[in-house]
Amino acid sequence: MITEIAIVGGGVFAGLGIGLILSKFISNKKVEDSRGLADRIIEEARKESEALKKETRLQAQDEIYSQKTELEREFKDREAQLKGEEKRLHSKEERLDAKREQVADKEAQMVELEKQLIKQEKQLGDLEEDLEQKADEHERKLQEISGLTVEEAKENLLKEIESRTRHEAAKMIRNIEMEAKENASKKAKEVLSLALQRYAGDYAGEQTVTAVTLPSEDMKGRIIGREGRNIRALEAATGVDLIIDDTPETVVLSAFSPLKREIAKQALERLIHDGRIHPARIEEIVRKVEGEMDTKLKEIGEQATFDVGVHGIHPEVINLLGRLHYRTSFSQNVLQHSMEVAFLCGVMAAELGLNEKEAKRAGLLHDIGKAVDHEIEGPHAIIGADLAKKHGESKEIIHSIAAHHEDTPPMSILANLVQAADSLSGARPGARKELLENYVKRLEELEGLATGFDGVQKAYAIQAGREIRVMVDSEKVGDENTYVLCKDIAEKIENNMTYPGQIRVTVIREKRAVGYAK
Repeated sequence: MITEIAIVGGGVFAGLGIGLILSKFISNKKVEDSRGLADRIIEEARKESEALKKETRLQAQDEIYSQKTELEREFKDREAQLKGEEKRLHSKEERLDAKREQVADKEAQMVELEKQLIKQEKQLGDLEEDLEQKADEHERKLQEISGLTVEEAKENLLKEIESRTRHEAAKMIRNIEMEAKENASKKAKEVLSLALQRYAGDYAGEQTVTAVTLPSEDMKGRIIGREGRNIRALEAATGVDLIIDDTPETVVLSAFSPLKREIAKQALERLIHDGRIHPARIEEIVRKVEGEMDTKLKEIGEQATFDVGVHGIHPEVINLLGRLHYRTSFSQNVLQHSMEVAFLCGVMAAELGLNEKEAKRAGLLHDIGKAVDHEIEGPHAIIGADLAKKHGESKEIIHSIAAHHEDTPPMSILANLVQAADSLSGARPGARKELLENYVKRLEELEGLATGFDGVQKAYAIQAGREIRVMVDSEKVGDENTYVLCKDIAEKIENNMTYPGQIRVTVIREKRAVGYAK
């Protein structure tokens, strides 16, 4: 057993020794292999490093070469550009030198010209002095020959030129007027005369006062009332002044508005008939009369439209037409005047081939603004145009109303027809009344304007101042100059006088030759 153990132990030790020897051998072998491997790796790394270094050197050389080539190319391009610039600069320098030479030549020429101009200026100055001396001498000789000074000669020359010019102008005016009259005068006279002949309207002159007849003198006291309370109440309710004086059995109503006077007259007559006169009764009667007057105004307006033949007018406008019945202008009843203008417009429109109904409508409504011109500020033509526009009238009617006194320039034939008819109605003798003093003063002023012209001997205002006839001295005024004088007188009348319608100016030149037979 021990032997076996010893054998086994020996075997073990022997195995361990052999293992150690083998292990050492293997270790040495590995070390040698590792060294060899390391040497090979190092050698390969060295070779690879040298190859990489060589490659890097080659790349660097290629890069340097390419950069060098690029720099050489850029240098050549820059050099070529510089050479081109140098060539252009050289060319410019040559041109500048040429221009400098030209400028120098021109300067030399200018200097020479300046010298010549100075010389010529001196010569001209000498010539001017010589001419002035000759002119003075010539003028002196002319004055000695003619016996006139320079100013007198100029004045005579200007007068002669003016006389010739006026003579030529007079001939031209005469020729133009004759040509115009040949075409227009005949037709215009026919239309106007026909319009005037075919219409003959009644004239109604209104005054500013109305007289009311009383049944007895005792009624004056009742109208005045205790401490004047009745008359104050009546004046306050109607807006009319009551004048109670020594006129027997008469009370005078005074107001500018005929409508208010009519209301006061009817109210006072009813109070007198009723017999009950006190403030409360006065106010009641006045209100009742005003209501009835509104109805009457409508009836008057409707009757006016029926008489003229115009239909489709707004009810408010019809009421305003009725108010015109109690409105006067230069003592001419405005409603009658409007109807006259409507008929005249209609006749003229029919003769001219225009719309007759539209012309009548425009003529009837042309003064509609006068119905409210005491309530609204502004010209009655503009007020009337605004009223017509408000109540749906056409643009032509509105324009003709606005333009009939040239508050708006007339732009249509209808507007001119209304304007002409308005002038005809107002200019009719007797249509508009005026004070005798104003009438005489206007005639004297008219004659004075005409006699103020050179060559006029006498002037006569005839036909109620609608025409003036001027007698001229035939030695001072020639046939052609009569036309110029006529135009001058008419223009002066237009600028210095105010008158309705138009004034005809007639200049008469008479040449008489007297001889004796023996």
